[in-house]
Amino acid sequence: MSVRVARTAWARGLGASGRRGRGLLGYPRVRELYAAARRVLGYDLLELSLHGPQETLDRTVHCQPAIFVASLAAVEKLHHLQPSVIENCVAAAGFSVGEFAALVFAGAMEFAEGLYAVKIRAEAMQEASEAVPSGMLSVLGQPQSEFNFACLEAREHCKSLGMENPVCEVSNYLFPDCRVISGHREALRFLQKNSSKFHFRRARMLPVSGAFHTRLMEPAVEPLTQVLKAIDIKKPLVSVYSNVHGHRYMHPSHIQKLLAQQVVSPVKWEQTMHAIYERKKGREFPQTFEVGPGRQLGAILKSCNMQAWKSYSAVNVLQTLEPVDLDPEEPPR
Repeated sequence: MSVRVARTAWARGLGASGRRGRGLLGYPRVRELYAAARRVLGYDLLELSLHGPQETLDRTVHCQPAIFVASLAAVEKLHHLQPSVIENCVAAAGFSVGEFAALVFAGAMEFAEGLYAVKIRAEAMQEASEAVPSGMLSVLGQPQSEFNFACLEAREHCKSLGMENPVCEVSNYLFPDCRVISGHREALRFLQKNSSKFHFRRARMLPVSGAFHTRLMEPAVEPLTQVLKAIDIKKPLVSVYSNVHGHRYMHPSHIQKLLAQQVVSPVKWEQTMHAIYERKKGREFPQTFEVGPGRQLGAILKSCNMQAWKSYSAVNVLQTLEPVDLDPEEPPR
């Protein structure tokens, strides 16, 4: 999650792989958050986050709630260390599941309601992922790269093999010339094999279980829609930016509609960065804080807007024995 202060704060969405930690437990309310999470989820998320096993934590059904809670726990740390940052925050945004954390941070929904929605979302997306062999391909291109044409070619290739309604589409807009393309695995293998034809500098599979933010996630829309209808969504106290169109939410009904639509829509993070940081020449950039596991959003911001990145800080939420991967091509989940 990203928090923009009056200068910013963010709520983020990042895979929790490689992270273990106790770094947040000494801060006020963090243990309360995990205790509340246990009641909502029906299992001990804190124990899983601290001790694994990693392969269990990495599953979509567990990873998404872990990201959500860790992001808000990081907000508690930031509030304890620099309360003025939270008090002066003017905008928030979150990547994928991090958007739910951003909305809770902004007062649009309660913690337990947001977490329950994330639980249903994660379970439905896990089930949709297991139904079809699919995945996500991180692609670093060049100005001449034609991502949509490449996806079309990949779909035509799949049709030539007898596949019906193959899916291959851009699912994440990260920064200039960098996209994540998601869909059926056969389509992604075709893109990797023909990467030079499409002027891709690099194309690599991401360690995820399915084609998130594509129409292959359609089965997850209805369960999430029903949960969101039961939540009393309020107008955010600070501006929150939607992944679906990259602009601020204007009304609670828009939040309900777009959060469900987000599951099958590309994450327009690059567009969001431009919307947040566009300003007249000479105007000061806001402080930006990344709250949650990892620093990928900061690396992406650096590639989108170097001047804005100079006012960026990360809230280190988890102790780790492994180096943190700052590769901007591997997006948050």
